[in-house]
Amino acid sequence: MFPLPKRVFLTRGVGVHRQQLAAFEYALRDADIEQQNLVTVSSILPPQCELIPRQLGVAALSPGEITFCVMARSETNEFGRLVASGIGLARPKQSSHYGYISEHHAFGMSEADAGEYVEDLAASMLASTLGIEFNPDAAWDERKRVYEMSSLIVDTQSIASAAVGAPRGEWTCVVAAAVFLFSAGDSVQS
Repeated sequence: MFPLPKRVFLTRGVGVHRQQLAAFEYALRDADIEQQNLVTVSSILPPQCELIPRQLGVAALSPGEITFCVMARSETNEFGRLVASGIGLARPKQSSHYGYISEHHAFGMSEADAGEYVEDLAASMLASTLGIEFNPDAAWDERKRVYEMSSLIVDTQSIASAAVGAPRGEWTCVVAAAVFLFSAGDSVQS
């Protein structure tokens, strides 16, 4: 059994290289998580999981450790093609309830649009589990007001990364991630 993560941080990065894998590596470097053995997981924010700033999260990592994350990754080798990746986070007011993390990988979407999309998606998933009634066809700003007025969702936020495909067939990779941390002394064991 794995222990529950106690902290999470959001990060993003962009990498460009003639090799696809190297572009991904450079994007991870830009996100400061290249030294981790990353294991991607699905979209649940554990109860009582504290959101911390990126710099504190990165400082808590050790090279080579197995690190769980929710990751969005998009890449292209087409010159001028817009790629985007985003992570959205929705936390419930009651910390004993789980929250949601959403990820999105897109072509032709700006960084701002990707950020809004994943924030909306995470908030909508959380709202539906909390029984908040909303019109799914309403604009994000309108739904966000409904969520805030419900007083059941403490906050939503996002991080996104977008880039335009590099010239000469080079690969451009964008990543966004929610990286989980365990408290000191916790180890991941099966």
